[in-house]
Amino acid sequence: MNNFRKIMAAVAAAEIDALMLESPVNRQYASGFDASDGAAIITAEKAWFFTDSRYIEAAENTITDAEVLMVTREYPYSKRINDVIASENIRKLGFEEYSTSYHAYEQWREKLNAELVPAQKIVTDLRAVKTAEELSFLIDSQRTAEKSFNEILPLISTEITERELAAELLYRFQKNGAEDKSFDSIIVSGPHSSMPHGVPSDGKIGKGFLTIDFGVRKNGWCSDTTRTLCVGEPTDEMRKVYEIVLEAQLAGIAAAHEGATGSDIDGAARAVIEKAGYGEEFGHGFGHGVGLEVHEAPYASPSGVDPIPAGAVISAEPGIYLPGRFGVRIEDVIYITETGCVDITELPKELIIL
Repeated sequence: MNNFRKIMAAVAAAEIDALMLESPVNRQYASGFDASDGAAIITAEKAWFFTDSRYIEAAENTITDAEVLMVTREYPYSKRINDVIASENIRKLGFEEYSTSYHAYEQWREKLNAELVPAQKIVTDLRAVKTAEELSFLIDSQRTAEKSFNEILPLISTEITERELAAELLYRFQKNGAEDKSFDSIIVSGPHSSMPHGVPSDGKIGKGFLTIDFGVRKNGWCSDTTRTLCVGEPTDEMRKVYEIVLEAQLAGIAAAHEGATGSDIDGAARAVIEKAGYGEEFGHGFGHGVGLEVHEAPYASPSGVDPIPAGAVISAEPGIYLPGRFGVRIEDVIYITETGCVDITELPKELIIL
């Protein structure tokens, strides 16, 4: 699967002559080929993919809809790209202004015979809308992660450390067919659960809430899920906070549909938490896009002013965090449709008490 033709059409509608892609994730989106090194040039009519000797054979066997050429010391990226610039009469060359470092930009500006024009939004907007095939990959990643999560539940006790549980989860990711984790798992228990992005410690899992935020990367596509469990019987306050977070998540999900802004969706969830008196304890946004990256556009946050398109896949993850005491986050992944959304996460939301 590649998206060269989709990008060609977008380039044709933009005020540039060609688009240069260097970042690994955008190269993979364009070509369907995952490599640590490479570059692509895409005009309205044709595409080129350049890489070195480590990947050239695999690239030639994998990539379609583009001419694949090897770079060498004698024929580096700049010369390959300048050859295309000359042959295609490219004057304005779009580049990835958000992922290109200033140093790399200065080097390209010095070496390339075309004006560099910020144009990363072209690919960002395309990636925000998932095809049916891409959605199927995302669902497959979710199922792999969920299977792995269910397999570690019997291991949870006060005799295992947070770090050991994280290792058990990672092992099951790969055993169940994932290429890798999509991010470092967050496994924090007891008072540590109040840290939204806490790091698993060598301490044994404590009594109280246990937050497990986890995801896999499979076929290049990511999953992202959080469940808050309770080790031992929760207090009335803990149950209350859990139910508030769940109500907020359901409110945000109900508000999600094509055309709703990120702030609309976030606001629906945030209103529930604020009404309950915990507004100051919900410091992050409701959600973010999930795809080839675990955090990508679009974003459902207070600053999200752009309408969410149908086909977007975003997380739904409100939380309440009481420093030094406990925290609760419940996270699903939802697919935006014209009339609403579909929750592609199948794990139950009810509080699991171990």
